[in-house]
Amino acid sequence: MAILIFGTIPLPYAAAQFQAGGVSLPGDPVWYAGIGLKQGDFFRYSMCHVDYKECAEFEMDVWIKGDTKSGSEDKWLTEVVVYDGNKVVKGEMDLGKLAPEPSGGSADLSVYRGAFKSSIVWLSAFANGYYEGGDKGPKKFSAKSWGKIGNIGGEQIIPTSIEKVTVKAGTYDTVLISWKTGGAVSKVWVVDGFPFPVKAQTYTHVSSGIPPSEYRFELLEYKQNVKQSPFANILSDVDNPELKNCPKTDSLTHSIKRPTKNFSYQIHAYYTPEYPVQGCPMKWQFNFLSKYHETEFLNQVQYDLVVVDDKFTLPPLRSVAKDQGYDYLYSPSGLSTIDMIVQEQPGTAHYVVYVYGLAPQGIVPSSPLDYLVIDLPIAAKDGSSVTPSQNIPNWVKNNAKWWADGSIDDNSFVQGIQFLIKEGIMKIPQTAQGSGPTGSKPDSWLD
Repeated sequence: MAILIFGTIPLPYAAAQFQAGGVSLPGDPVWYAGIGLKQGDFFRYSMCHVDYKECAEFEMDVWIKGDTKSGSEDKWLTEVVVYDGNKVVKGEMDLGKLAPEPSGGSADLSVYRGAFKSSIVWLSAFANGYYEGGDKGPKKFSAKSWGKIGNIGGEQIIPTSIEKVTVKAGTYDTVLISWKTGGAVSKVWVVDGFPFPVKAQTYTHVSSGIPPSEYRFELLEYKQNVKQSPFANILSDVDNPELKNCPKTDSLTHSIKRPTKNFSYQIHAYYTPEYPVQGCPMKWQFNFLSKYHETEFLNQVQYDLVVVDDKFTLPPLRSVAKDQGYDYLYSPSGLSTIDMIVQEQPGTAHYVVYVYGLAPQGIVPSSPLDYLVIDLPIAAKDGSSVTPSQNIPNWVKNNAKWWADGSIDDNSFVQGIQFLIKEGIMKIPQTAQGSGPTGSKPDSWLD
């Protein structure tokens, strides 16, 4: 089938576009996920999936390298590079030829492989290359339905209309495939003869409230007959010599649980490593909780993670939202994860979890602004700027935790600090009296 690009083939009569259950195209063609896929194809997508950081966007580039076999099954061997914020992941994965669902390949790609399967090739569950009759096999755009969503009350997957769609890769004449989910209409735009959809915006099933995104994607670039690997000069983070001596961030090892300054919210912040290292990865997880019930997660949280100087002056030294190209970060369920590279200088970094409020994306919150300050010691790459944790006695660590929770008074906490200074574990630089923050930190810029 020809790819309908830039309106090269005339559209059918407009009245046919909005018939429920099927649209008419010349020749009554069929489509399935992976149709026309061939060696040398290159795809670049921006995408997200709710199961990965609540639909935080990343870029995934896929090049069809050639054929491979898995047992008796013929598959496509692909090379893949993922750009996830500051993280670069490079590897391989296999795609089935009858249904291009990914399998095998590099372990570092597993989470992205799952997102790819559940978004860009999700329609392979309804339209695939198995010519066996029944529910399997290619589907006609003129069909009344391609199948039914499996959840309770699931709706039909329907070819709905013909639409001209512009994405970064170009302008396409597409067939809109849609279904209802929890009161919202999910949409995927496919092109006759083109292996994967070019755009999608779908929603999760909810019984009440505003359905959050389940997945969305957009085709950024498409090339054919790419003979050499387009990723030959790209270095994955796992192979980057600058990151090889960095602490691992596989599991979240430390946490802080406190109310925000004005007691509007509770935040349970998990992070790793214990001593973040300049130039190395760091992982955060924020649980945004009700101020009344510490097990009740908040919904639709608009927030940012910023870094400020010792005087807490504007502008912040860094905004993670701005690093990622957004005005703010968004957590529909109140549980959010951030992967970042530590840019802060060795010493104490003032991280601020700044909560703009609770509201759907694109809507200014009416709930109060509030924030939580988290001070962490930043180590230099050689480890010289931060004392290893084993040198700090456990009773001092416990004192600090109990003081933060309000379980012990200031005097008990100060005794622990005095012990660290006396033993040379903590070194206090000489500064002019009153030049730095003391009991309370200036926060006018946060109000």
